[in-house]
Amino acid sequence: MIRTRKARLSAGIVLGVAAIMAPLATMAGPAAASTPNPNAPESVASGINVASLPGTTVFGSTPANTPETVSFILRERDLNILQAEAQQGFTKYLSVSGFASFFGQTPANISALTSYLAKYGIKTDVYADDVDVSATGTAGDFDAALAVTQKQYHVPAFAARDGLNAIPAQNVHGIATSPLLPYRLSNFVLAILGLTNYGSYASQAVHVNTNYVKPQPSSSNACVALTGLAGACNLPSNFAADYDLNGLYNKGADGAGQTLAIVTLAAVDPGAPQYFWKNIAHVPSTGRTFTVQNIDGGPGAPSDALGTGETDLDLEQSGALAYGANVIDYQAPNSDPGFADAFFTAASQNVASTVSASWGESETYVAASILAGQETSTYLAAFDEAFLEFAAQGQSGFLAAGDAGAYDASGDLGTTNLSADTSADSPYMTASGGTTLPWTGTLTGPDGTATVTVPTQRAWGWDYLWPAIAKINDEPEAAAAEATVVGGGGGFSSAEVSPFYQEFVLGTHNYHAVKYLTPTDYETIVAGLVEPTAWNFTPAPSVTSGSADGRGRAVPDMSADADPQSGYLLYEPSFAGVGQPVLQGGWGGTSFVAPQFNGSTAVIDSALGHRVGLLNPALYAAADRHGSPFNPLATASTSNDNLYYTGNPGGVYNEAVGLGIPDLTKLAGDLG
Repeated sequence: MIRTRKARLSAGIVLGVAAIMAPLATMAGPAAASTPNPNAPESVASGINVASLPGTTVFGSTPANTPETVSFILRERDLNILQAEAQQGFTKYLSVSGFASFFGQTPANISALTSYLAKYGIKTDVYADDVDVSATGTAGDFDAALAVTQKQYHVPAFAARDGLNAIPAQNVHGIATSPLLPYRLSNFVLAILGLTNYGSYASQAVHVNTNYVKPQPSSSNACVALTGLAGACNLPSNFAADYDLNGLYNKGADGAGQTLAIVTLAAVDPGAPQYFWKNIAHVPSTGRTFTVQNIDGGPGAPSDALGTGETDLDLEQSGALAYGANVIDYQAPNSDPGFADAFFTAASQNVASTVSASWGESETYVAASILAGQETSTYLAAFDEAFLEFAAQGQSGFLAAGDAGAYDASGDLGTTNLSADTSADSPYMTASGGTTLPWTGTLTGPDGTATVTVPTQRAWGWDYLWPAIAKINDEPEAAAAEATVVGGGGGFSSAEVSPFYQEFVLGTHNYHAVKYLTPTDYETIVAGLVEPTAWNFTPAPSVTSGSADGRGRAVPDMSADADPQSGYLLYEPSFAGVGQPVLQGGWGGTSFVAPQFNGSTAVIDSALGHRVGLLNPALYAAADRHGSPFNPLATASTSNDNLYYTGNPGGVYNEAVGLGIPDLTKLAGDLG
């Protein structure tokens, strides 16, 4: 998966994240004044406030003639009806115009907003769903229209850690106060995104640690020669075999007649997906179209540092699995409005029957950012609106669940609390988790070697590597553990309520856990935010159990191999710019799983002859019946965990892998 805005707030974090975040799921409108003045200025939620990022310095005012694109996300109407329909499963899908008619904003309200902005010289483009309004003008135009003053800020770099990518230092424009609109407009505007151009998301696909596993050029095994591991050069065909997509291929289904799409925040290497499909995956690729759509001007030139590898792998994996399907790459600037507009574009065009993305961040980071004034309080709600439109139109959606195990915030905020990933926490997308395939290999370090064996497929958590890393580095296992907090994201959301389709499924409201890491050293970051910043380590924990205690949505929904140690080939020409081979093995992360399920769903759609839409209601119903298409990996032990959560014996669901690993041919039968 790919993460996040790694801005580290001073220290500590979120006491009562549920209390902070839960109201966002309701997307409630502002309280009505007794006699509101329609022209009175009213604060509107806006995007990330760079002025509050640690270490940020201001060095002047933003030139008034600076071009800007700002997105006004409008409140969807009859939201309760829309949410209920999505969670129970739509029986009839809407067209985009039908969605706009039922759930988009009224023509009168949209006209009022666009007319107001036009007075300040701002041009607008209303998306077909009547939910997203993209506005273009200058910094001076938006300052005047929204009563803000944009300044120039230098935001320092935030370093990489645990194999996760860094965010580079940036000079950006931004605001320090919330924008204002007349009350009559603020009443239906959910969020204003784009008053800063800070690139806050960072790719976090995970690679094997080359300090411990090195290529062996003299080996007769091609993958050992490339990576030092015998089974870390998998192709989409291996995924198809492992999770029985071959059964649909054998029936002639290959995605033909369907279109799949990815949403991403970095530019694709031109020609990379096509080269991978033809020369590495060796799948037929004739008769299909491949389209790149630059959203809000696009993300700029391809760059490994900015995440091009993520875009390449998403397209390579999804397009190779659905080799008969057309493919769209929606690539946007690395910003709140870019990410949101890319999803709303995919929804408003309604061409792709299935969509995936592999960028995200921890819920704790978002909660902290909101209370620190760095992020809009309606951030999750804005993205949920796009995902609800997907569901209403029969578009399937997949998001990567994260790569820091049950401790997602350790990867972006540096805190040690249990945390899930967003936007994978949305009830209206399918959260894609991670497993490890069986493998055996040798780690080598300065103080020796150690053999590691994983005998059967398990939940992905690198606790199984900790003893070996400690041995080869001659260090305490606690040090190895705290330096290698990596695994498939999963747990309970503090931001999204439990959806209807999870309510009566055994395991979604209870858990088993292995407490290697006990959070400690609680600190305050900003007013009202307290979180642990260190761990106490237990090398051989017993299995404990508990209930969800009123916590929200359980993630992930289903899983597949995401461990780089049993991982995949990645072809990325941008590697050459940093002096690396353009073809590498040993890549993984739930970044791979989301596009793999995306491509698989295009194949399922082609097999069934229709869209299957939001999978979640059908997935949980199928898993809860006799003849489930899932292997739940239900063993509760230290050999099957995501660093905290493990299997629920006898259960249908567990928070380490969700419903488990699917048999995709059987699943297609259930969906049909």
